[in-house]
Amino acid sequence: MKGLKFILAGIVFGIVMVKSEAVSWYRIQEMFRFQSFHMYGIIGTAVFFGMISVFLIKKFKLRDAQGVQIRLAAKDKQWVKYAAGGLIFGLGWALTGACPGPMFVNIGYGYLAMTIVVLGALAGTFLYGRVKEQLPH
Repeated sequence: MKGLKFILAGIVFGIVMVKSEAVSWYRIQEMFRFQSFHMYGIIGTAVFFGMISVFLIKKFKLRDAQGVQIRLAAKDKQWVKYAAGGLIFGLGWALTGACPGPMFVNIGYGYLAMTIVVLGALAGTFLYGRVKEQLPH
């Protein structure tokens, strides 16, 4: 019962993703082909509310569920690694038609072929964990 709020939040997240068509492979392909503003609007809205959330967390020194103050670490300014990571993420997104959130929503929605994408993402995460010490950070 302790994790029920997280399960409910996941269900609400999935419903919002499906109803906004953010899990639609066709919508994602339209975005990458610059044929529709739909996904850019969804992403822009998320960025806007994320910025407001971070501002409020910092301004009011909010605390997490355990009562510990939320601290946001400063990011380094090495744009090359962010560009490389974004390129890899974007290529995976374009090729599969899903980023991490919608991958699981699509499985829940009944697109079982998306399990191959999830397995690939898990394999990539495992591989990164194995080689991260040799990578420049």
